[in-house]
Amino acid sequence: MTTRRDFLASSALAAGAVAVASTIPSEAEAAIRRFAPRAMPHVQPPMDAPTKDLLMAALNSAKMAGASYADARVGRTRRNFVITREQQIIEIVDTDTMGCGVRALVDGCWGFAATRTLTADGVAAAGREAAAIARANRVARDRAVELAPAPSLGERTWSNGFTVDPWSIPVEQKADLLLRANAEAMKVAGVKYVASQMFFVKEEKNYANTEGTITTQTVVRSWAPMSITAVSPDFSDFQSRSNTVQPAGRGYEHITEADIVGNAQKWGEEAAQKLKAKPVEPGRYDLVLHPSHLWLTIHESVGHPTELDRAYGYEANYAGTSFVSPPEKILGALKYGPPILNVQGDRSQPGGCATIGYDDEGVAPDDFLIIRNGMVNDYQTTREQASWLKWWYDKQGRPTRSHGCSYGDNWSSVQFQRMPNVSVLPGEKEQSYEDIIAATDRGIAIVGDGSFSIDQQRYNAQFGGQLFYEIKGGKVTGMLKDVAYQMRTPEFWNALDMLGGRKSYMLGASFFDGKGQPGQSNAVSHGCPPTRHRQINVINTGRKA
Repeated sequence: MTTRRDFLASSALAAGAVAVASTIPSEAEAAIRRFAPRAMPHVQPPMDAPTKDLLMAALNSAKMAGASYADARVGRTRRNFVITREQQIIEIVDTDTMGCGVRALVDGCWGFAATRTLTADGVAAAGREAAAIARANRVARDRAVELAPAPSLGERTWSNGFTVDPWSIPVEQKADLLLRANAEAMKVAGVKYVASQMFFVKEEKNYANTEGTITTQTVVRSWAPMSITAVSPDFSDFQSRSNTVQPAGRGYEHITEADIVGNAQKWGEEAAQKLKAKPVEPGRYDLVLHPSHLWLTIHESVGHPTELDRAYGYEANYAGTSFVSPPEKILGALKYGPPILNVQGDRSQPGGCATIGYDDEGVAPDDFLIIRNGMVNDYQTTREQASWLKWWYDKQGRPTRSHGCSYGDNWSSVQFQRMPNVSVLPGEKEQSYEDIIAATDRGIAIVGDGSFSIDQQRYNAQFGGQLFYEIKGGKVTGMLKDVAYQMRTPEFWNALDMLGGRKSYMLGASFFDGKGQPGQSNAVSHGCPPTRHRQINVINTGRKA
């Protein structure tokens, strides 16, 4: 854990870095810094004694105030964003916050309080306040909170094993890389506008509960998206290539490996190509969906609908409730897709944005099948929510346990159910994206995620994309534009008839996924192979009525 002294020292360094951010170093200086980062994977050190003392003080005060259960998180969250456009630095954001949040359970009701005052008295006051709020909430209780059993883990440590800490890279070097990528994209004829960014988040969490679990872990996430826009010579059309690099639960090495400078011209040429692409003819087509596109469809049409609080109507912010409801009539009964469709929830995939060692209830998450052989099999749960499905787990001969989906986006945010990595598992047959195209007589292949719209029950939706290719006789015959497809969720997934194999599996991700009120941001990955969906309705988004 970072001590308060370390925190103050590094905050001063961060402020200094921002102050010189408008100065780009010479090429020689940038080259030296570019190859300077440390290359050893991060290993999480044990929790230090002062931090543990703070957590114990918070828990003891909550118990003395009447809590039957309590947990506390002492955390530090850092965010660093670098935003550029063409040859300009638009904005640099560097934030750093540290404090303690305490959650208390009194008479079957939750209470939560947080404080920046990291002293024994400060966190103890937060513990008492959390218990008092829980007691006050008793008048609005509809059902008493019952926590599913979770084993006491003792003391544990974990890190997502990032190799290069993004905060070890000078902000000048980050800005230089973005500006050089912009310059490469601007070399393409027709490209007029380029925007590029880097986003980094580092979470250091120290957790303890009254059942004896004490965890400390560090998670780093990185993302470097670009948006490149080409304009036709007569200014009658413009086309963009965006979302070129997916976010990942990795360090700065993810940015280096993405090679945005080396790829920028290719992405620019794809934007320029779209200007000459043929407008799609509306109709029904077989869709071949690349993983760089499908992850978003999974997120919206499977990820959000299978959050258990949405299914029960306890959550409707940002993404509405869910048509996958009520669970009593859905589990084991709703045919979401064909038998080849299996969707896994987990927090264990290497590089996943939602990958962690322990959730914010001290649970070591498991891997679980949300869709099993096409049938709805489970929901995303916390300890409180798992007890709601005890009847189903008993019927299945499975233990009633949380899947480890509790998360708060900061020490000052109360934890609640957030999406884990939700992924379509690859098929048994080892076939590639190209193999699926070769097996398709008349269709459209879609690469990259684009616009989307979905209703408040996650039932009716429309998705665009980045690149669209016409398929005839098993071959790509040219590029299309103005493509979007419409779907009703169960019909879309039941139209699935081909899955790529394990070698074609890729991760896509959302870096900023909102939920709750007050709103919180989560990051989540969705893995999948390429898929084919038969006879999906495609519209032309460029046509005017």
